[in-house]
Amino acid sequence: MSSTTATLKTCTGIPLPIVRLNRVVLLSGVVTAIVFQQPIVTSALFFMILSAVIFGKEGSLIFFIGSRLLAKQNKDAATEDPRLMRFNNSIAAILLGGAQIAFLLGNPLAGWILSGMVAIAATIALAGFCFGCFLFFQFKLQRFRLFGSQKKIEEQL
Repeated sequence: MSSTTATLKTCTGIPLPIVRLNRVVLLSGVVTAIVFQQPIVTSALFFMILSAVIFGKEGSLIFFIGSRLLAKQNKDAATEDPRLMRFNNSIAAILLGGAQIAFLLGNPLAGWILSGMVAIAATIALAGFCFGCFLFFQFKLQRFRLFGSQKKIEEQL
């Protein structure tokens, strides 16, 4: 077994089939909500994603279902860093949370726009460009430029 294979086997990342499932659930959920004009669907998405943000893989309904339904595909699949998935889900939770506030305040147009932004990001990610991943990389790059390496930050504390 090569070292690359050993690394992939021991990696605690999130298998890409589950990452794609997460994007498909967000996209189909928001589209369904918009088509049927049912903000309650975006509320359900918000709470599903919020639990994944707060508790990680252990609190993610999508991860739980994807682990079982896609078990064969997950076994040999490439993985994504859980921090990246949490970052992307955080963006989705903020947008969907903002949509919930807009719906509650009687501004459905703003709610649908915020929800639509999640659907657009999920669509673009499914097409091959992850905008949240780009933002995550830029955030890490700017943090490094400002503060240096994480090791230096920890030494200063």
